[in-house]
Amino acid sequence: MTKKTLNRDEIMELLPHRDPFLHIDRIVDYDLGVSIIAEKDINLDEPYFKGHFPGQPIVPGVIIIEAMAQAGGVLGHLTVGDIKPKPIYYLVGVEKARFRFPIHPGDNIKFTVNVHRIIKGMWRYGCIAEVRGKTSVSATIMCAPSDIRL
Repeated sequence: MTKKTLNRDEIMELLPHRDPFLHIDRIVDYDLGVSIIAEKDINLDEPYFKGHFPGQPIVPGVIIIEAMAQAGGVLGHLTVGDIKPKPIYYLVGVEKARFRFPIHPGDNIKFTVNVHRIIKGMWRYGCIAEVRGKTSVSATIMCAPSDIRL
């Protein structure tokens, strides 16, 4: 049986992101080339809360979109395997982003990322960020490896 979870250290073996810009804490499930589920626990000590917004902390939308892309990047690396050189997946597009309610310290975000298609190394995902079982953010994102010419 294949392991379907990854901790933060295992995620960092796949992604180049580090604190304060790694925005997923764990992978709770994945299906290679199909989907991945990641989570992030939001703490008041996140560095962006100093300015967004003092006295009324809200997770910036761009951070949520970035976390979706990072989960997609993990899925990409898991799917293509241990190739050399290891590509860096760049966020190259965001469409249909919708923000329904704000996310605050103390919340746990569940990111569900589904592959819509893969064309010439570019991945197109449908993404949802949920808090307490309700969709807070949805978007379609595109990621491409660093060696692709757009």
